[in-house]
Amino acid sequence: MSDPLFILSIVCAFLVLMAAGFHIHSILLGIGVMGLVLIQDFNIAAAFLRSDPFGQIASYALTTIPLYVIMAQFILKSGVVQDAFVMVYKASKGKPTVLGSMTVVIGGFLGAVSGSGAATSASLGSVAVPELRNYGFRPDLAGAIAAASGSLSGIIPPSIILILYGVITETPISDLFMAAMIPGVLTMLVFVGCVIVMHRNGSESSIDVASSPELKIGARRAITVVAVGIFMFTLIFGGIYLGLVTPTEAGAIGALGAFVTALVLGKVDRTFMVSSVRDTAVVTGMIVLILIGAAIFGRFVSFSLLPRRILSMIEFLIQYPSIVLIILAIAFFFLFMFIEGTAVILMALPVVLPVIEQAGIDVLWFGVFIAVICTLGLITPPVGLSVYSAAGTSGVPASKIFRPATKMAIAVAVFVCGAMILFPELATWLPSTISR
Repeated sequence: MSDPLFILSIVCAFLVLMAAGFHIHSILLGIGVMGLVLIQDFNIAAAFLRSDPFGQIASYALTTIPLYVIMAQFILKSGVVQDAFVMVYKASKGKPTVLGSMTVVIGGFLGAVSGSGAATSASLGSVAVPELRNYGFRPDLAGAIAAASGSLSGIIPPSIILILYGVITETPISDLFMAAMIPGVLTMLVFVGCVIVMHRNGSESSIDVASSPELKIGARRAITVVAVGIFMFTLIFGGIYLGLVTPTEAGAIGALGAFVTALVLGKVDRTFMVSSVRDTAVVTGMIVLILIGAAIFGRFVSFSLLPRRILSMIEFLIQYPSIVLIILAIAFFFLFMFIEGTAVILMALPVVLPVIEQAGIDVLWFGVFIAVICTLGLITPPVGLSVYSAAGTSGVPASKIFRPATKMAIAVAVFVCGAMILFPELATWLPSTISR
C-alpha cells in the first residue's frame, strides 16, 4: 500500500467510525487492534492488550488528574463560582464594560482552579449571563463571555491538556504549568479587549438594571472566597515555581483545601460527597479509557512506521520549521473543532512528535502552543463544548453564541499565537527560572 493511500485509509477509518457514533476511546482501540492484526498477527495484538493498558495508566504523573478533577468538583459544588461572580458584580458598580471584563478575568481563574472549561462555562451561563444582559450586553455576547471565560481552563494551569502532554512527551508538568502562565494571561487580556470592543460597537439600547435581582453575599462567604482564590493561586503557581511542592502534591493539597472550603460554607452532605466522587470517577474513567485506546493505537502507529511515512512525505519541508508549524497548527485546530481535547492530544502526539523533533521545534513551547489552540477549539463551531455548556444553562442558542465567540477565537489566534511564534520566550523564559 502506498504511503499516501495508507495514511488516507487511517483517516477515512476515523471519519467513518466517528460518523457511526462510536466513542473516541473505542475508535482508537479498534483501529489499533485491527492495524496490529493486519501488520503483524493476532498474537502480537493480544500480547499488547495484556500488558499495555496497565502500563499506560499505572503512572505516578497521572495521579494529578483525579486530584485536580475532584478539587474542581468540590469548588463548583460549594458555590464558590456563584459567590465570586456576585463579588465581581458588586465591584463593577454597574459599569457594563468593567463587569464584562472582570467576568472574563474571574472566569479564567475559576476555570484554572476547577480545571473544567465546560463546567465553568455552565456555571457562568446560569449566573453571569442574566446579569450581563441586564446591563446592556447582547444575549449572544453575554453567552460568548461565559464560554470564553471557561475555555481558558485549556491554557491556564492546572490544565488536563498540559498534564497529558507532559506524560506523553515526558516533559516536566511543572515546566509546562509555568510555561503556560504568560500565554494564558495574554489570552485572557485578548478576550477582555474583544469584550470591550464588541460591547461598545453593539450594546443593547435598553438597560434594565432595575429588574436585576439584588445579589447579596455575606462577609464570611466573601472572605472565604477570597481566601480560597489566594490559597489556590499561591499553592499551584507559587508552590510549584519555588519548588516547594510537585504538581501532584499541589493537587492533593488543593483538593483538601477545596473540601475544607465546602465544609466551612456548609455545603458538605451525603449528596455533595456522592455527586463529587461520582463525577470525578466519570471524568477520570473517560480519560483512562482514552489512554488505554491511545496506548494500543500508539503501538499500531509504531509498527506501521506512520511517523516515518509522514516524515518522508514532508521531508522537503523539514528545513522550514515555520511551514511545518503552520501545517500542524491548522491540523490540530481542526481536530480540536471536532474531537474532545484530551483525545486529540493522546491520538495525535504519537504521530506528530517525531515530526516536531525532526523540525527542531521546542517540545515545551509546542505543548503550550497546542494548549492555546485547544482553548480556541472550545469556543469554535461545530463542537465548541464551552459554547454548548453556556448555551444550555443560559437559554441563549448556541448558534448565536458562536458568532462573537468565533471572533474572539480569531483574535486570540492572531495576537497570542502570533506573539508566541515571534517571541518563543513568552513560553520558555519562566520555566528556566524555576527553583529545582
